[in-house]
Amino acid sequence: MLDSTLFPARRGAKEEALEKKYFVDLSPEERSQLESLTRVGKSSVRKVKRALVLLAVDDGDKDEVAAGKARVSVGTVERLRRRFAAEGLQAALSERPRSGKPAKFDGRQEAYVIALACSEPPEGRARWTLRLLANRLVELEVMDEVSHHTVGRVLKRGNLSLGGASNGV
Repeated sequence: MLDSTLFPARRGAKEEALEKKYFVDLSPEERSQLESLTRVGKSSVRKVKRALVLLAVDDGDKDEVAAGKARVSVGTVERLRRRFAAEGLQAALSERPRSGKPAKFDGRQEAYVIALACSEPPEGRARWTLRLLANRLVELEVMDEVSHHTVGRVLKRGNLSLGGASNGV
């Protein structure tokens, strides 16, 4: 026979809702804003999923059900509840800045790399290489240090190639 202290009876939705620390109670204006956000196709998928979660939780769905409706994890639903309660609707819908290494190039430096790549190559060379560009940027003191890989990423973002006659020269 099973011990009821090890396996307590399943609680109802009302008891579980009372235990929730962070409640989502949308005003009619917030609700209509979220509903229109989920219908109009101009928002990011992440924002639409957050809106779906908030609508489901406001309807009284359990976290597991709300997570299933938006195809997110239960932890995401819990974090979204907490963020809504602490910071409001706009904060709950928006992205927080992501961690990561800051960009090596600012706009001016990127433009310099592109201009240099489109210029005549050094004497005795048929074309620029990524290593030559990186070394020249350091020589000209545009950058303190930069790898040829980083220069390649900047050129790729600018849709430039060092290979052919179509490189802007």
